[in-house]
Amino acid sequence: MINLRFKSTTLKLQNQLNKFMQSNHIHGNTRSKPSKKPRPHKPTKNQLRPPIPFLDHLKQCNNPDEFLSIFNDFNEMGYKHDYPSYASLIYKLARSRKFDDVDTILNFIRTRDIRCGEPMFIGLIRHYGKAGLIDEAVKVFREMGKSYNCARTTQSFNTILNVLVDGGRISKAIELFEKGPKMGFRLNPVSFNVMIKMWLENGDWEKARKVFDEMLEREVEPTVVTYNSQIGFLCKRGEVDEAKKLFEDMRAKGRHGNAVTYALLMEGLCACGRFKDAEKLMFDMEYHGCKVQLVNYGVLMTDLAKRGLINEAKGLLVEMKKRRIKPDVVMYNILIGHLCKEGAVSEGYKLLVDMKVNGLEPNAATYRMVVDGFIRVEDFAGGLKVLNAMLHSNHSPRIETFRSLCSGLLRCGEIDDGCFVLEEMKKRRMSLGCDLWEVLARQSCKDDEFVAECLSDVICSV
Repeated sequence: MINLRFKSTTLKLQNQLNKFMQSNHIHGNTRSKPSKKPRPHKPTKNQLRPPIPFLDHLKQCNNPDEFLSIFNDFNEMGYKHDYPSYASLIYKLARSRKFDDVDTILNFIRTRDIRCGEPMFIGLIRHYGKAGLIDEAVKVFREMGKSYNCARTTQSFNTILNVLVDGGRISKAIELFEKGPKMGFRLNPVSFNVMIKMWLENGDWEKARKVFDEMLEREVEPTVVTYNSQIGFLCKRGEVDEAKKLFEDMRAKGRHGNAVTYALLMEGLCACGRFKDAEKLMFDMEYHGCKVQLVNYGVLMTDLAKRGLINEAKGLLVEMKKRRIKPDVVMYNILIGHLCKEGAVSEGYKLLVDMKVNGLEPNAATYRMVVDGFIRVEDFAGGLKVLNAMLHSNHSPRIETFRSLCSGLLRCGEIDDGCFVLEEMKKRRMSLGCDLWEVLARQSCKDDEFVAECLSDVICSV
């Protein structure tokens, strides 16, 4: 029988470890408290129009499991729901992927012959598409007129067409596109743009051009999007000169490119090693009546950062300020991301501070890159400093970042800081993972290597 001899590093770590072991630190089944019966809201004298009680209550609820019960509660109270109520409820349910509850509401609408507008169904079709429920999206489109007495326009036609394309249902998209006019839909530029996008995403330039030619034959005016999709495709294939010819053809037909058009051409030039040409193209934009925007500077900055020309990239920030173009978070993130990957995390952190000084709030990606950068160079104190700022800004790192930072702090003997990170993980109900459990075990038993090894073996075998 083995005599286990534990000598704790600190009493605090022992207590912390015991708490986590007792709770297993695993996501548990938590039951939300049932929602209280809603009380109709009385408008105040200063309100211009009375609020809609159901919508106010629904807006305040953040638990998707309660959305339908709120609807039923108001229904039982004799509240008469109208189109805004149904549209808001279906939007919130679909966004939360509560599609069984969506079906319940749709049945309610259908059986009571309630008139709802096309925008509600368009939104639902899009959510079904995002969730990969293509057949459900098609079903809604088909039943709009039959079951819900809602007239379909070209807008809903284009929506389902795009869902089919994004869902990889190429043959169905082709069939619907060809049947569109017979079904009473007048194909517009968006309809053709969706089909052009489909063929380009599948790498079929010839079929994309065939759709474009058909568009011109039917006298449907191409939009900037129509040209941009083709220009972008050619640039990605390295055929920048062909893209420029298409761009010139576009201008000859009276269509002016936008900032995205120029950005696509600039990306193509940079990818071919023609940075100077890309830079010149950007400065020619305003001569042709197109204002330089952030996306254009972003292309140049990305290329400079990729080639490690950080000083030149920073120079673009100075130039932008001179031209009164305020850099956004994306611009800073390009530089910060590259600096952190290259190990120059302190420089990346300085840029993060510079952002805040200039009144620009870093986003979650900014903080994550810097925290992960500090962890990568094993500056765990620096990582914790940025983590604190991140949490105060209501952003949260990934679970891997929490684990790595906590492990690093504990290994360095920073027990208080490690326990702080553990507490933050506990608040978010994050599991520790094998590696962090092993570090905790080793820290608790570091004076008894045999015990530490035994615990590590047990943890890794779970």
